[in-house]
Amino acid sequence: MSRLVPPHGSTSVRPLLLPETERSEELERAARLRAVPLDSRAVSDVLMFAMGAYTPLDGFMGHDDWRGACVEMRLADGLFWPIPITLPVSEALAGAVHVGEEVALTEADGGRILAILDVREKYRIDRTIEAEHVYRTTDPKHPGVAKVLNQGAVNLAGRVMVLSEGDYPSRYPDLYLRPAESRALFLEKGWSRVAAFQTRNPMHRSHEYLVKIALEVLDGVFIHQVLGKLKPGDIPAEVRTRAVQAMVDHYFRPGTVIQAGYPIEMRYAGPREALLHALIRQNFGCSHLIVGRDHAGVGDYYGPFDAHRIFDQLWDGALETQALKIDVTFYCRRCAGMATARTCPHDAREHVAISGTKQREMLSTGAEIPPEFSRPEVVAILREYYRSLQGA
Repeated sequence: MSRLVPPHGSTSVRPLLLPETERSEELERAARLRAVPLDSRAVSDVLMFAMGAYTPLDGFMGHDDWRGACVEMRLADGLFWPIPITLPVSEALAGAVHVGEEVALTEADGGRILAILDVREKYRIDRTIEAEHVYRTTDPKHPGVAKVLNQGAVNLAGRVMVLSEGDYPSRYPDLYLRPAESRALFLEKGWSRVAAFQTRNPMHRSHEYLVKIALEVLDGVFIHQVLGKLKPGDIPAEVRTRAVQAMVDHYFRPGTVIQAGYPIEMRYAGPREALLHALIRQNFGCSHLIVGRDHAGVGDYYGPFDAHRIFDQLWDGALETQALKIDVTFYCRRCAGMATARTCPHDAREHVAISGTKQREMLSTGAEIPPEFSRPEVVAILREYYRSLQGA
């Protein structure tokens, strides 16, 4: 019998989205509450609450949970949690909000009401503590650190009742899978050992190889797209989805992979974010997370295998989902195929280093992309997208 890993810290997934039959009345009530506009990260977090991806959290963290997540990677009750999930607001707005008050959480741009927050706590943080522990740097050039340094001065904390998932379900009808849905799909397929593969880039040959390594030892792979806000220059999810599906259709056995997406916004916290990604995938029903080189990193802030090592620092019972640690992958001309540093004996001059950054550079300049770098069916879709940019 198929047996999936349990949700994190719970016996069941806990989505915070109110049942549809109850939403209209609560939306009418929320319209009369004080509005708290959300930045893109907070919107993403609300949507993650909605689908149950942050199980067992019931809302934005208070001070003790914030500090515990930053410093010890555990909440005040001892539950493992590697990155704080908080709601910072301006000092002026925080001064107007009272503990015990309910406020409406809204999109900053359109003003659409997404949720109601029952404010249980207001507190200030030491931004340096969060930057040093979560991001391992206080450099304001780091995008995650910059977000922390520039965020509002006060955090609001409390239970969240979500009233809308925004445009995601309609925009990505075949891609937007909630944890309860992915779990049902895995069970339907008879999978119990499932690896998640996180991507915010179209899949090139190295990505393909990582997924195929996982398929050799597990039941299936969950290719999980980042649908939240990306960095400038990243390829939109709609294009990535088509490119990934082209690879799946032409180079994987039917029924071995599932492609889906979720609304997370990357924090680029490297090792700590790898742990958060594993925790989230546990809620989706995945027993493993594929962790390659510099997972969730940016620039040169983290070593290439720091995200591997941090899993070894966890205490027993912290996390059910395991890291599937894979060495640097590349195409070896002498091997005439994909390999890793653990399997290939040949000189580095025989290796073709493959990366999403390099692929974007070649696409933007119109350079030839060799078949050992990316599959031609994938390249055709990406070239079409880049031509549309040049014609705009």
